Amino acid sequence: MKLLAKTRNIGISAHIDSGKTTLTERILFYCDKIHKIEEVRGGGSGAKMDHMELEREKGITITSAATTVNWYGMNDKGITLCEGDGKDVKINIIDTPGHVDFTVEVERSLRVLDGAILVLCSVAGVQSQSITVDRQMKRYRVPRIAFLNKMDRMGANAHNGVGSLRDKLNQNAVLMQLPIGAEDQFKGVIDLIKMEAIYFDGDNGEDLRIEPIPANMQEEAVQYREEMLDAVSAFDDDMMEKILEGEEISEEQIHSAVRTGVNILELTPVYLGSAFKNKGVQPLLDAISRYLPSPLTCEKPRAISANSDTPLELVPDSSKPMIAMAFKITDEQFGQLTYTRIYQGTITKGGTIYNSRTKKRVRVGRLVRMHSNDRENIDSAGAGDIIAMVGIDCASGDTFVGSEDDVHISCEGMHVPIPVIELSIIAKDKANQAKVSKALARFLKEDPTFHVYTDEESGETRIAGMGELHLEIYIERIRREYGAEVTVGPPQVNYRETVRSEAPFDYIHKKQTGGAGQYGQVAGTIKPLMEEDKSREDENFRFINQIKGGSIPTEYIGACEKGFEDVMDKGPLAAFPLINIQVFLQDGKHHDVDSSDLAFRTASRMAMRQAVRAATPALLEPIMKVEVETPDEFQGSVIGDLSSRRGIIQGTEVNDQNITIVNAFVPLSEMFGYATELRSMTSGKAGYTMEFAQYDECPKTVAEKVIKERAEKLVERD
Repeated sequence: MKLLAKTRNIGISAHIDSGKTTLTERILFYCDKIHKIEEVRGGGSGAKMDHMELEREKGITITSAATTVNWYGMNDKGITLCEGDGKDVKINIIDTPGHVDFTVEVERSLRVLDGAILVLCSVAGVQSQSITVDRQMKRYRVPRIAFLNKMDRMGANAHNGVGSLRDKLNQNAVLMQLPIGAEDQFKGVIDLIKMEAIYFDGDNGEDLRIEPIPANMQEEAVQYREEMLDAVSAFDDDMMEKILEGEEISEEQIHSAVRTGVNILELTPVYLGSAFKNKGVQPLLDAISRYLPSPLTCEKPRAISANSDTPLELVPDSSKPMIAMAFKITDEQFGQLTYTRIYQGTITKGGTIYNSRTKKRVRVGRLVRMHSNDRENIDSAGAGDIIAMVGIDCASGDTFVGSEDDVHISCEGMHVPIPVIELSIIAKDKANQAKVSKALARFLKEDPTFHVYTDEESGETRIAGMGELHLEIYIERIRREYGAEVTVGPPQVNYRETVRSEAPFDYIHKKQTGGAGQYGQVAGTIKPLMEEDKSREDENFRFINQIKGGSIPTEYIGACEKGFEDVMDKGPLAAFPLINIQVFLQDGKHHDVDSSDLAFRTASRMAMRQAVRAATPALLEPIMKVEVETPDEFQGSVIGDLSSRRGIIQGTEVNDQNITIVNAFVPLSEMFGYATELRSMTSGKAGYTMEFAQYDECPKTVAEKVIKERAEKLVERD
């Protein structure tokens, strides 16, 4: 328990290019995990956490990487303490990608973490992907600390950054530091709790110099300290009384109140720095140790038991029955690597565990602690730890338990976004086909947002994912890692179909072929499934059993549900998958001899097809949230171009550098090739980010065109 209290499981998340990996590199250096700082871009061997060749080439993080460090804190003179000083905290860190195409890496990391660092660019503040990351943190109730990075950049403004956290993310953001200087004059920070100035000296900012607050900043520091204390005292009644009575407040009382606010997700302390210039990282490490929860103090994770309707609260106790979750898998030369969060109990090398999904027994051959792509062999790991198991066959999201008696227990799953873009890939020849198949099988297993299927009509292999970059990376990996040559078809939009009105159904399936026949009748209603009625974000089909009096026996209800769900794969308009439909099964009939699972499944399938055609089917297209950053002089051209692409402009704002940020919702089908157009239109000075927002109904002319093209394609294949 003592070790658990000194453990932190944290993630580092942000908008693309905000400096997550650069920050992680500094953390590794100051915690003595590496002895030379490498940069994400530029010479050298690249940042430690970007271990893939493609990551180092493109200067972006593609897969999340895990590591473990020990932080021993700093003394009053700013000297980093060493092992044995008794203040060491073990920090398990997951560095996540910023690009929205790899958002599942953030999703599955936050699912198993106890706290997070939300990194923001102090120039741009909250950007589009920051909003997505914030939504993910809220979904899994992950407490966070904010780090305003790049304080050395032109236009850096700590107060604007805090303002955007409050306005755009609705966070109770509070500055814990003030910057000393800004932009190229950024020298250090003022600690508003200790009321002292901290400067970062030495070649790599490893030497902290603590001095009195500069005289010209004394008044400002007092003002912001009062604001900070006012916000923090909301979490400590005794502290609030002392402030009102003008009494002195101890440092420990402030720390305790901040910790309370952070842990109940009602306070976001904001720290400042420049990871690239080695400034501000050590105070952030102290804040991680002080404020983010340990496995003992975090909100208790829950598991679902097939034997009970009540969720099971998992207790971080190594002596209790083992329960762990595989949150990420990668296939490697020596077998599958399974990243695992242990919630309860202990996993031991050579021990036996059970997969609650497959109900199979598994032997743990090798346990490792990950450090990016390096690994350290360990003999056991207990509750609250994040480790990897080698050579165990499982899927991402599987739950492992320590006893066969507990295989009914499974950890709550994670949200997996719908793929919105697809393309065809064809191996150059038969020799390459085996390599491609092997690669696709691996990627399919590793990434829940990557889909592979064979088009029934054409027989071609199609891959689907979150965006053009997502699929481009996988195609490049097929070529590099497997040496397979592939021909790639043009990208295509993943349309969906739904219903817009209510429709009844009543269908009898009756078949007599001599001997026992088939008989089943189902009756009821289908309706659109509205967002407010969904029990979870990614729910697209809901079945409600309203049978009374046993008109359909209970043993056939499951077959009915499967039959209705079978039809969701292909809609009536253009054979795209159906979404957002709920089915109410209200009546039916059965036959004592001829009724069977097959009969009711078939009846439900036919009833669903009839009802969907009668319920005003509609074609839906993926709408993307697009954020364009452009110099002011190109604003009109950018807005005009987005409007011509059927975009709906949500608003614009101008930052301190006369850079205009345009926010719009644009159909994905209109965004292919946009990067080239934008570069051409703005002389290469503008950039954009794009992420899936929602499915919306296609305009009639667009729907007719898509349906016609789809029909022609199907005829060609026949």
